[in-house]
Amino acid sequence: MNTLGYLTIAAMAITAIILLVGITGFYRGGEFNRRYGNVLMRARVVSQGVTLILLVLFLLSRS
Repeated sequence: MNTLGYLTIAAMAITAIILLVGITGFYRGGEFNRRYGNVLMRARVVSQGVTLILLVLFLLSRS
């Protein structure tokens, strides 16, 4: 696996972590959710976009 593969895996892990923190914040509610809920979900969308681009580049580089 090349560097692009490792970057793709790292981006997937970062996306999953952001998603889990956001879901946990929504579940608990309170001040954390009011302050960071929207920011975390926006970060997740950006992270998913980067992950998708890296995944496509990785798959194209293998052929």
